[in-house]
Amino acid sequence: MNSLFPHLNDKYKPIASQSKEQRILHLHGEVLIKYPKAKKIHSILNHFMSRPKKARMQNLLITGDSNMGKTSILRSFIKEHQDYRIEDEDGMSHAIKPVVMALASDNADVKHLYISILEALNISFNPTDPLAKLRHQMFYLLRETDVKMLIIDEIHHFLRGTPKQQRNVMDALKNIGNELMIPLVCVGIPEASIILTSDEQLRSRFDEIQLIKWTLDKNFLGLLQSFERLIPLQKPSNLTEKEKAILLHSISEGNLGDLHRLLIECATYAIENDIEEITVDIIRKFQWVKPTSTLTSRIIPV
Repeated sequence: MNSLFPHLNDKYKPIASQSKEQRILHLHGEVLIKYPKAKKIHSILNHFMSRPKKARMQNLLITGDSNMGKTSILRSFIKEHQDYRIEDEDGMSHAIKPVVMALASDNADVKHLYISILEALNISFNPTDPLAKLRHQMFYLLRETDVKMLIIDEIHHFLRGTPKQQRNVMDALKNIGNELMIPLVCVGIPEASIILTSDEQLRSRFDEIQLIKWTLDKNFLGLLQSFERLIPLQKPSNLTEKEKAILLHSISEGNLGDLHRLLIECATYAIENDIEEITVDIIRKFQWVKPTSTLTSRIIPV
């Protein structure tokens, strides 16, 4: 089997022998590309998590345009720190959650922040309980499950609140970090950094990583190579060829998510039509897959 499809990673070679339907279904599943920037962010997150506990932990803000792979990087990081169970001296089993990722609520208030964290802990609670009770339950469960890092995704949702609501929510987050002595990781679009600007003390506690669009250079070519080795086509597409690389970059405008979607559309067409490689003509056929930043909705040609 390994002698077949040498252009693919070993894990994906068997998939290339499957039916068209199975391969297309695989294409539309989650794919994690371990490119250098993602590996670097994982390394930074691990460093933050391994620091000794103290009252004033340093935190991290990760920003980038929509569809740039922020959440995928975090999900793959969480997979490296999966939940597990331990038994205490009485033989009772307890869940341990090293990393918890909550989604910032559309409601920019402290109660909904607590609810989002409790939902991420995947433990039953009553959302109609008073704020004080929800706070107590949240802190108890975060301690009980020995959480080492708390991630708040889509932090820019808090911008929908008033300045006072934003300050209250961020103060609540700061208190969580202080009391538990764990690092906080906030994730959002570039505008999310506005939340930190009103509080000098809060801003000083957050380092920032920016995920910027890919430029047409050797790193982008390396990214194309990585994608090609995961796409279960039976022929090599040679995506790093000059014309193809320029075209792929031009259409996606260096947005990782848009590049991924473009390649999925191209590969699906290649499988359905027994072409088994991504050609220049196929790429041109899917120029309508426009960058996220330029569209509020996509109109698909029929």
